[in-house]
Amino acid sequence: MGLWDKCVVEPMISCACSSKPIMKQREKIVPEADGVVLELGCGSGTNFNLYDHHKVQRLHAVEPAKGMIKRAKTAMMGHRLDDRTQFHQAGAEDLPLNDHSVDTAVVTFVLCTIPDWQGALKELRRVLKPEGRILFSEHGLAPDAGVAKWQRRIEPVWKVLAGGCHLTRDTADMLTGSGFELEAHETMYLPSTPKIAGYASWGSARVA
Repeated sequence: MGLWDKCVVEPMISCACSSKPIMKQREKIVPEADGVVLELGCGSGTNFNLYDHHKVQRLHAVEPAKGMIKRAKTAMMGHRLDDRTQFHQAGAEDLPLNDHSVDTAVVTFVLCTIPDWQGALKELRRVLKPEGRILFSEHGLAPDAGVAKWQRRIEPVWKVLAGGCHLTRDTADMLTGSGFELEAHETMYLPSTPKIAGYASWGSARVA
């Protein structure tokens, strides 16, 4: 990891991903997680305080960036889930978990960034129990042609500045195309957020 990523991208992402509109989205899904939970791309631990500790039996926090893992471990200190949390420095495309071992996968604002998102969703299919589900909240391709046009124009530069974040991925299509069935799915433009980065999609999905 270069100096730009460590000193600029990681703090910037931590700040952006904890903004008020983004936190409101996280609050819609994270408290629903139960059983053995996998959080894909835990970042600096932004979701930790949103979990219902009464529901979570075990939390596997997966994150590829060493600096983010360090921030997340600090955030977990003294937390009610501290003794039930295991951190894994690993990519989403190669999860260090057993087949059919996870009840809930929490996926919040990470599918836009994962280089091999197909591989990541394939891994989620592998580790989820047959009755398990994904809780997701993401941003991506807008339905309005004018907004989408600017997303495509800006995306090449945006990816460089924002740690690989894509503006034009369609979460629902990604999930259904990877063998998941949407249980619930809602969308909106986030308030106080530029439309090119603020088209949000959230809900739940199970293996089809």
